[in-house]
Amino acid sequence: MALYLIEFPDAPDEVADLFARAAERAVAARAEVIERQHATGLRRAYLVVSAADPEGLRGRLRDLPAHEVSEVRLVGATLEQARRANGDANFLVEWDLPEGLTMDRYLTRKKEKAPLYAKVPEVSFRRTYVREDMDKCLCLYDAPDEDCVRRARDAVETPIDRLSGLER
Repeated sequence: MALYLIEFPDAPDEVADLFARAAERAVAARAEVIERQHATGLRRAYLVVSAADPEGLRGRLRDLPAHEVSEVRLVGATLEQARRANGDANFLVEWDLPEGLTMDRYLTRKKEKAPLYAKVPEVSFRRTYVREDMDKCLCLYDAPDEDCVRRARDAVETPIDRLSGLER
């Protein structure tokens, strides 16, 4: 089974109903909800699901508000850790990946740069979801504030295209 990111780019302030409806439809498509995140500053909601039938999943989600379903790869955590992790992060960074970057190069770079997070010990990197189409990635952090997240991203020499607090 592959992982899919369901992104709602214009999420309402109150997302409980949206998450419930999306999760219900995902389960009806025989998908498992791994985690859900609400980036309040970006007005975006995200569900990560594990599914064997992406077209069936897309079909079940058809009547929900504008959304996108993209296959993703989990980096920096195991699937079991991600299942247990809801609420362990309080910041989300979106990075629009540069054109021409391959998954192999991204993963090599991530491995090389990850030890540099130690320069900002107050920030805890949790996990990343990288879209398989290499359009963007979502990185989750636990940190005291946005400035700390920015310093952590500077330490690993990785830009921030969008940064938001997460609803816990």
